[in-house]
Amino acid sequence: QVQLVESGGGSVQAGGSLRLSCEASGNTASTYYMGWFRQAPGKEREGVAVIYPGGLGTTYAASVKGRFTISRDNAKNTLYLQMNSLKPEDTAMYYCAARNGYYYNVWWEYKYWGQGTQVTVSS
Repeated sequence: QVQLVESGGGSVQAGGSLRLSCEASGNTASTYYMGWFRQAPGKEREGVAVIYPGGLGTTYAASVKGRFTISRDNAKNTLYLQMNSLKPEDTAMYYCAARNGYYYNVWWEYKYWGQGTQVTVSS
């Protein structure tokens, strides 16, 4: 079992920055693939970024590449998402998730989820 708790969401103007954190606890969370996903009202949940267990491999959705950076500190069992140059279309509930085994970047392959943190970007 892995427990995940997100923090760091909030309201910001377009062009601003936010840093999300996700604290993991439980069974060897550092060995899990971890990702950030988001869901806007009326839209399907989508992948934002995924990071490999060792932290050296990362993938990003095309819509955030170059603006967002995913990272992890396994010593602190914490996942991060640095979000720069935010746009109104980034407004969504952001979730962190974890899975073991193989790499996937689709939400339905992730077993463990946090409760989400809201990000609102105004124009």
